[in-house]
Order: sequence, then C-alpha cells, then structure tokens
Amino acid sequence: MNKPILELKDISYSYHNLKGETPALSHISFQVERGEFIAIAGPSGCGKSTLLSIIFGLLVPESGEVLFHISQGEMQASRHQTAGLCPKMGYMLQHDHLFEWRTIYQNVLLGLEINHQLTEEKKDRAIQLLKDYDLYKFKDKKPSELSGGMKQRAALIRTLVLDPEILLLDEPFSALDYQTRLSVSSDICNIIRSTGKTAILITHDLSEAISLSDRILVMSKRPATIKCDIPIHLTISEDSPLASRNAPEYRGYFNQLWKEISDENYIQNAASLK
Repeated sequence: MNKPILELKDISYSYHNLKGETPALSHISFQVERGEFIAIAGPSGCGKSTLLSIIFGLLVPESGEVLFHISQGEMQASRHQTAGLCPKMGYMLQHDHLFEWRTIYQNVLLGLEINHQLTEEKKDRAIQLLKDYDLYKFKDKKPSELSGGMKQRAALIRTLVLDPEILLLDEPFSALDYQTRLSVSSDICNIIRSTGKTAILITHDLSEAISLSDRILVMSKRPATIKCDIPIHLTISEDSPLASRNAPEYRGYFNQLWKEISDENYIQNAASLK
C-alpha cells in the first residue's frame, strides 16, 4: 500500500508574547495523497497560514509531527527538532514577490540561484516552462510591464522550476481583481494538475475551493481543529475550474461549506460579545 505524500499527526501550536499564550492549532491530523489537490478553508484568523508555515518548516509545532514520504525517502519533522525546510516543497504566497530590477527570466531563475542549482539543464527547463505557459516572449520584460495574472504565472514557474513534489499555495489569487482571479486560478490549477504535483491551497473563497480541489478541509475557530473533511465530486463536461461552477453538485457543496464556516463565525462573534 502506497504511503500518503504528507501526514500531519496531532499538531498543536500556540503563539507567545508578554501578555501570555494564544492557542492557534489544537490536535490537527490529516493525510494528503500523492497528486491530490487539497483546499483548506475556515473562519478568518483561525490559523490556516500558521498550519502552512508548520508544514513548510518555518514554525515548529509544540506537539505532534509532520511526515513527508517523498522520492528521496521519508523525511520527518517533529517538536523535538529545529525548524527546517523540506527541499521538495514549494511555497507560493499571496503576492508574486518578483524583483523589479530583474527581468522575468531572471526572476524565474532566482530560486535556482539561491539553492545553488543553476545548471544549464535547469536553465533549459525554465525556458521550456516559460514557453509552455505563454510567457517566453515576455522573458526580458520587467515585472511592472506585465499584468497581475502574468506575474502570478511567473511566480508559479519560479516555484515549479525547482521541481517540488508538494506545492503550498497561501491565497495566491487574493491580490487579483475578480475577473483576473477566475482566469488565473483556472490557469494555475491546470498547470499544477498537468505536472502531477500535490497541492495544498489556503483560501477564503468557497467557490475557488470547490472548483479547484479534490477535497476541502474546514477548520474551526481558534484554537483550530479539523471540523470536517469534504471530498469533492463534480459532474462536469470538461475538466476546468470554470466548468466546475456550473456542475449540478456545486450549489450543495457551497451551501454545506457556507453553513460550516458561518456557524464558526457566529460562535466566534457571540463569544466576543460576552
């Protein structure tokens, strides 16, 4: 039996400051299968980005462990170890973080330079990715000369050229206007699926979660637990996020997610009034 590519076992985490302790995550456990696209949703401030930072290795959980089963063998991070980045993971943030003094091609190569992997083979792969995703003719342009959607595609190529096995996406479309967001999220989802990568997406957009993912994990209010795990099965004529929004099952999933998260927001607001 194949192991899942990622396992979280009983993860808990709290923030500490001079005023005391703020519990963020409580006994989080789930698995992600190889090639699966997972969305994580929940009320604002529940700790979604904190969870992603723990998976990536930027934060160390107070209890529990994160297990990776990747092609180089099993890698383990637990509360007994210092923070460390998994070399086969890519992290895509809300903003593209492209450097204006570098061309698009130079920005795409940045991760390779930092990781001392700038070989001719990797350069050729970067060029091929730019061609595959319609950015080759803009490779010598500066970021300010590109649209927001094109910059996000460049940021994804910068991540993909490192050949990660797992992609962590922290609301990568939230800075875009609605029309661009629909188009770019569809493009990027298709790119990720065509490469067979495993992806974990943080999003506040329920429509986005339903149309892009294979499964949605709903987090409770802080300290967050996994409230429910919803597999997504849509009847669609073509495999695209835009077509998914017209599937007959779409409204049912949306109403289910809305109820789960609205209940959490109601509880959170009621508690703040006491």
